[in-house]
Amino acid sequence: MSRQRVAVYPGTFDPVTNGHMDIIARGARLVDRLVVGVAVNIGKGPLFTLEERVEMLESEVADLENGTQTHISVVPFDNLLMDFVIGQGGNMVVRGLRAVSDFEYEFQMASMNARLNNTVETVFLMASERQQFIASRFVKEIAQLGGDISSFVSAQVNTRVKEKISNQ
Repeated sequence: MSRQRVAVYPGTFDPVTNGHMDIIARGARLVDRLVVGVAVNIGKGPLFTLEERVEMLESEVADLENGTQTHISVVPFDNLLMDFVIGQGGNMVVRGLRAVSDFEYEFQMASMNARLNNTVETVFLMASERQQFIASRFVKEIAQLGGDISSFVSAQVNTRVKEKISNQ
């Protein structure tokens, strides 16, 4: 009997961008089950609470599941990534790379994770050409300065970001 391919795509997703959704959709095609792990990561000073980020992602991935054989779930976590992956029954971590500058950091993380648990593989997906420059921190900054973020996020996330910023 073959082992099910279960991957975890971890991130802060504050907010979830079109770039994140591109990696989720493409990653889902590679595995039997994809867990989108939403990190607490309060060190980054998130705009949205953990619960809000999970809720936004659940809504965003609901549409994707209709077009894929892969089951996608969204799960918050606040522990070591390797422990989270094993706890989810995972054997793979999916990471997106936007530019060469991402590679050094991601390579170091993958190497450290492999030392912690060499049974979990890290798979890198290059960002699609249209999504290569999108970063959540830039999206938040543009929105906070009154700029248009509609080409970087879904209409639903755009509305949520505008509401959140206007209520600050």
